[in-house]
Amino acid sequence: MTQTVAPKRRRFLLAGLTGAGALALVPSVRAASIFPFIPDHYDFSRQQVQEAVARKFPLQRTASQIFDVVLANPLVGMAPERNRVTVRLDARLTTPFMPNAVNGAFTLSSQLAYDAASRSVILLSPTVDDSRVTGEAAQYNQQINAAGALIATQFLDRYPIYTFKPEQLQFAGVNYEPGTITVLTNAIRVQILEK
Repeated sequence: MTQTVAPKRRRFLLAGLTGAGALALVPSVRAASIFPFIPDHYDFSRQQVQEAVARKFPLQRTASQIFDVVLANPLVGMAPERNRVTVRLDARLTTPFMPNAVNGAFTLSSQLAYDAASRSVILLSPTVDDSRVTGEAAQYNQQINAAGALIATQFLDRYPIYTFKPEQLQFAGVNYEPGTITVLTNAIRVQILEK
């Protein structure tokens, strides 16, 4: 069971820290704290998540042995009201059942979790919230949705969107670990707790 750092311990640690060696933080991640040098949470931006997800694409796969699917141009969004991250993807599908390729889009959403083994915040159990296809393919919307769900599960589930460096989770010899993960309007906040 984890507990937050007690104020007494923070004062003790603060008194023992020197300014030079205490700032081992990654500059692009904001850390906040009641006391300097001992963060109680990290924020990382939607843009950082966008860059992490974009590395996975374009993605070309066969789904259900029927559809050849190319997913590209991911656009990451935040859904703070559901505490989820969304990813909109352009899709191009080909199948022997239709003479022309079909263009459309999938919108996925995912909860977030911390994976201690990799020290990463990961996408967990992504689901297809919406799929839109054009023209004659509309009659296959159910199958296309199923193909999108399969691809999302296979290739985005447990995908790391941010990895902590070891020094971000250790201060003055005390080990910390991420706690509650909260999706904000334009960032993700990860609470830091003492182990």
